[in-house]
Amino acid sequence: MKAVILAGGFGTRISEESHLRPKPMIEIGGKPILWHIMKIYSHHGVNDFVVCLGYKGYIIKEYFANYFLHNADITVDLSNNSLEVHKNSSEPFKISLIDTGLDTMTAGRLKRVLPYVGNETFLLTYGDGVSDVNLDEVVKFHKNSGKICTMTAIQATSRFGVLKMEDDGTIESFEEKPEDSGTWINGGFFVVEPGIAKYLHDDADDIMWERQPMNDLARDKQIAAFKHHGFWKCMDTLRDKEELEQMWQTEPTWKKW
Repeated sequence: MKAVILAGGFGTRISEESHLRPKPMIEIGGKPILWHIMKIYSHHGVNDFVVCLGYKGYIIKEYFANYFLHNADITVDLSNNSLEVHKNSSEPFKISLIDTGLDTMTAGRLKRVLPYVGNETFLLTYGDGVSDVNLDEVVKFHKNSGKICTMTAIQATSRFGVLKMEDDGTIESFEEKPEDSGTWINGGFFVVEPGIAKYLHDDADDIMWERQPMNDLARDKQIAAFKHHGFWKCMDTLRDKEELEQMWQTEPTWKKW
């Protein structure tokens, strides 16, 4: 089974970092968040990836093309133009890096890489979010549902404190940033059937995956939600990056490898 990773956006909400490199290449613990996502999949036996490139995609290509240089001890002999590798730490990844256009929306990116997926069930997620979701359980749930698509649904932590008060305004309690906001949202980590192709129309380049395709799937009752009650976090802002960095140093909940 292959995993498709959407990695082509501009990352405007974290422009402090993304003006230099694509958002999926922003590092957590010295490794791109894209690498962390791949390690999550690899932990569940998925090592074949299709990465949808866009903004500064060449940086992602160069990183993986030179991956062994980033993770090996080497001796470079300039006198005879030779390179000797002494110690190499590699990954079992096979990665197809596909240019899906600079301004293409997410539905269009997915449509453009379908030929690289083949006529089989595949996984799909965003290149900026990590989780401790059990992907084996998500796939099992998906197969039992019989739907074209399964989404991992999560309950996002509120960014603000919550007040509980009486009708006259008397405050009963105050909870600082409750873990459970009560609202289920899209957490990525999808499982998708080849039948998704008919929901990706000719104008998909101008459409968000989360709009027309997912709405049409919902209309046809062809999308299900796997409710994940564990850890999930996306790196949307510099604050999110700093929080993930701090977690990596103390308790990286998503690190199961």
